[in-house]
Amino acid sequence: MVAAASVVIAVGTAAGMLSALGDDGGGADEARPEVTRSPRLQSPPVVPSPSPSAAPSVSASPSAPASKASPSPSPKKKSAKAEKDKPRAAAASTRLYRHPRSQVLDWVRAHPGDPRQDVIESRIADHPAAVWFADYTPGTITSRVRAVTSGGAAEGRVPVVVPYAIPDRDCGGHSQGGAPDLDAYDDWIDRFAAGLGSGDVIAVLEPDSVAQAECLSAGERADRFASLARAGRVLKDANPRARVYFDAGHSGWHAPAKQAGWLRQAGAASADSSDGIFSNVSNFHATADEVAYDRAVLDALGGPASLGAVIDTSRNGNGAPSDGEWCDPAGRKLGRAPTLSTGMGRVDAYLWVKLPGESDGCKGKPGTFTPSYAYDLAR
Repeated sequence: MVAAASVVIAVGTAAGMLSALGDDGGGADEARPEVTRSPRLQSPPVVPSPSPSAAPSVSASPSAPASKASPSPSPKKKSAKAEKDKPRAAAASTRLYRHPRSQVLDWVRAHPGDPRQDVIESRIADHPAAVWFADYTPGTITSRVRAVTSGGAAEGRVPVVVPYAIPDRDCGGHSQGGAPDLDAYDDWIDRFAAGLGSGDVIAVLEPDSVAQAECLSAGERADRFASLARAGRVLKDANPRARVYFDAGHSGWHAPAKQAGWLRQAGAASADSSDGIFSNVSNFHATADEVAYDRAVLDALGGPASLGAVIDTSRNGNGAPSDGEWCDPAGRKLGRAPTLSTGMGRVDAYLWVKLPGESDGCKGKPGTFTPSYAYDLAR
């Protein structure tokens, strides 16, 4: 199987990408930070997902039902794997932040009479999603990140931010760009970290930066991984409450052991740099596939038992298309709603890292909100 990346297209800056989850549906963010549109991710040919019956249930109680006590109970020691797979404690705040500016919110506000508006608003615009920073702008990055994190802190909610400026990203493909070199990137990350504040925040660090590293030479790969490990340390040093996750690709790509080996080199096994891994960003693989894959990667990765995984569920409600189509494939649906309470052991969150309705480039211009596509995903 050809395994190309989940390639991201940087499409320039927009006037904001997410909506801020006040339960009242918004409220102005005085900073009006410029944030980058959720870029397009190009997936490789995919492995068909298993039938829906194979999906794990998250609605059931994570603890086993109590059995009748025996007169002489003999307690059993739980295996290390069972302990690891217990549901993890959520962050201090369990509510995700919805930024008050996004393409979908702009469309909803501008089209009150559109027959698709209610569905798009209730099923997409009302949910929190990640805020991408995909343009190399060292002069303004601190203030832009701070505007997002301070907005989340003011509401007692957890923002999700995506630093995406690694050099040679996408190996010179559709999403080429980023910092001019690793020294410049290190400086950019320092400035990014300065905007994280002191509240809870999740950082999805550089999609594709590990899984798509095969195009680099051994020396270039080592340099990138060293810079990523440094980035994780910098982010966590700047805000000890920041949770930093590293790129694990997705279940249709590299074998878990191979991915874990690269992740270890990139610092993902160290608590000084990492809280775990992320997978399925802008992709379509079923949640059940990603849970199994991420657990296998974490087992191979080693590191502290506290490491977990976050999964992008924004467009995986019907799993990956069997024909391997990656560009706005037909028949896809929204996945599980974003949450920090998954009920699944070693799975810290389901997130909408890709904002549903932002096109991969087939149903609309790359990275732009396309209402017909959003409606198809949401209905």
